Amino acid sequence: MSSQFRLLRERRFLPFFLTQFLGAFNDNLFKNALVVLITFQAARYTTMAPGILVNLAAGIFILPFFLFSASAGQLADKFEKSRLIRYVKLAEIAIMALAALGFALDSLGVLLATLFLMGSQSALFGPVKYAILPAHLQEHELVGGNALVESGTFVAILLGTIAGGIMIAIDGGALWVSLVALAVAGAGYLASRRIPAAAIADAALGIGWNPLTETWRNIRFARQDRTVFLSILGISWFWFYGALFLSQFPGYAREVLGGDERAVTLLLAVFSVGIGVGSLLCEKLSGRHVEIGLVPFGAIGLSLFALDLWWASPAAVHAGAPLAIGAILGDALSWRVIFDLVMIGAFGGFFIVPLYALVQSRSAAACRSRVIAGNNILNAAFMVVAALLGAGLLAAGATIPQLILLTGLLNAVVALYIFTLVPEFLLRFMVWMLVHSAYRLRVEGEEHLPLRGAALIVANHVSFVDALVIMAACRRPIRFVMDHKIFRWPVLSFAFRTSRAIPIASARDDPHATRRAFDEVARALDAGEMVGIFPEGHITPDGELHKFRPGVRTILKRNPVPVVPVALRGLWGSFFSRVGGRAMSQPFRRGLFNRIELAIGPVVDAAEATPGHLESLVRNLCNKNP
Repeated sequence: MSSQFRLLRERRFLPFFLTQFLGAFNDNLFKNALVVLITFQAARYTTMAPGILVNLAAGIFILPFFLFSASAGQLADKFEKSRLIRYVKLAEIAIMALAALGFALDSLGVLLATLFLMGSQSALFGPVKYAILPAHLQEHELVGGNALVESGTFVAILLGTIAGGIMIAIDGGALWVSLVALAVAGAGYLASRRIPAAAIADAALGIGWNPLTETWRNIRFARQDRTVFLSILGISWFWFYGALFLSQFPGYAREVLGGDERAVTLLLAVFSVGIGVGSLLCEKLSGRHVEIGLVPFGAIGLSLFALDLWWASPAAVHAGAPLAIGAILGDALSWRVIFDLVMIGAFGGFFIVPLYALVQSRSAAACRSRVIAGNNILNAAFMVVAALLGAGLLAAGATIPQLILLTGLLNAVVALYIFTLVPEFLLRFMVWMLVHSAYRLRVEGEEHLPLRGAALIVANHVSFVDALVIMAACRRPIRFVMDHKIFRWPVLSFAFRTSRAIPIASARDDPHATRRAFDEVARALDAGEMVGIFPEGHITPDGELHKFRPGVRTILKRNPVPVVPVALRGLWGSFFSRVGGRAMSQPFRRGLFNRIELAIGPVVDAAEATPGHLESLVRNLCNKNP
């Protein structure tokens, strides 16, 4: 896991990380100080009920995301991003100065205006925040970079929330909040000055200021790539889920656990720790790739632990004086609640980090900021719906545990719907589960795989899951040519069809199918795709490499593309190999977590890629000791 933390020592990431961290801290410092102030001292300012005032404040903060996100996305695509961040941080200093004036004048109007301006600043910062990461990080660093940003953000939210609540409650608290907010805003601006410049995406872009038309246009940009758009919907759903959960913490702490404000802080703390741990584990679990197979894994955990939290929650509402935090922690059931919240946070990290990395890596650079702006608009809309749904169900008589149950069930339904629309998520989940349960995969020579352009992968054929293992190690999709009988295998056929594998039959069995397969290979290579073949033509019956057939020559004659020799090591003798004559006949033949290896050799020019030469290269890779 050291690679992602290495980014914290580099100028291309650390100043941005600090800028984001300090901004998130300041947002929540002021917001929570204001919420505590109007909750306990609303009568000083207005006759409006404190609960209504708190919800009004939440609406004031989120309104700018609908008004200004579209324009913010355009600005981030048109101008240099690090300069925009510095302007936004300068605005934060001015906004915090206005907050200080509001506290000094004891003016609720000025404080609410400050809250609106803070929301505006966050709306302007959102698109440039996520669009600048792909400009400074390599593709294999995106997961780690996003993991650090997400975990750091939740830690900053936690610290800012705690600090705001504590400081506003002490004598002279408004002054302390003002001074700290100004100091943090100044530190954020100084950090932003060290962010390296990023390439301008579209300097000729004309700015449209109509929020309605530009919002719709940004969403259209996001919909250009179906997978990106559905990933954005997945991100928005996560914020719906999170908003519904987080908004119940005060009521859950008071009515279910019987605690006070410190119990609320405890719930927020363990949830934030879970998000941080899950986010940071993403790079380790994904092998430094943008591994969307983690998304279904995260969705399963979000539902399962929400259901267990509902199951663990006491049915009766606590009555009487609030319990001390020690008394709450002395109850074994409270520890089950804490465990569930940590796991919900962790699986939330597994869910959200790969989705952000996918949106960043697959959206076009020229309009990436506008795509992210569209994402922010949808996030805000989903959070508003979550707030309305939660308030409506509670008003209708639902209990908080019942709301948690509904959230877990809704998450399962929404996740299944999204994964049905984009089978690639489930495919990558199957591949990820294969190499993290049945096997332990080590990759050697990954740098030899071309990051773009047409290429042909040739590999030895040891088992029925060879294609899935190679897919797990490669960042790019691979279209494998495989025997039509294997293509139709139950369960595995889903993976092969989803990955758009190309079934082939021998010329003796079906010459028309053979021609169709070679035509499809040519079309894939013409389109710049990566194609994988097993030139032996069959799975080895004895563990040895067999003679390569001339099909590779036919492919390269029509499409002279680079060739990557690949060797699978350690799969012979496993459940999916034909050791003993039949595959998949003896479960747990070698137990679980078998160590296997994928060795990738240097690229071979098409002119030199004869069947004999490629067979020799793959044989050497098979026999080479790691």
